[in-house]
Amino acid sequence: MIGVLIVTHGEIGTSLLESASQILGQRPTQVCTLSVWRQDDPDDLVLRAREMMDQIDAGDGVLILTDIFGATPGNVVSKLLQDSTALDLKRWVRSVDQAADRAGLILSGDLDTTVSLIRSEPARQGSVEPVTRARDVLVYSVSSAYIALRERLSISVDA
Repeated sequence: MIGVLIVTHGEIGTSLLESASQILGQRPTQVCTLSVWRQDDPDDLVLRAREMMDQIDAGDGVLILTDIFGATPGNVVSKLLQDSTALDLKRWVRSVDQAADRAGLILSGDLDTTVSLIRSEPARQGSVEPVTRARDVLVYSVSSAYIALRERLSISVDA
């Protein structure tokens, strides 16, 4: 699962996380917030953000959200990205494909249709092979996360 780091002025990120928790009925896992205050040292913020990223990255990467480009939270994120290793575009493409495949399964409600659409897509440079994507969506289709999401969305599973 992809981690999420929310870097914002004051308690904006904390409030967003609390709202998401209320909607979902539980706090999302692998999500952290970093509140930025006027008196904070930007270098210390970068170190704290790095520690949080390491804490929530389970191997699938971390999505970083910030509130205002050019302000301190955005500058902290820019510095963090400059200091970190190179962006892994292949992993990013895989994550995007995986999210799209899962959304397709949820919306269609039909594993065969989802797998057929995955296999019908033309190969793209840097993309994961359709066979691997189909396997991933198959594994997801029987996961507790998928079943819980369908229940949460009030989508019944027809026998």
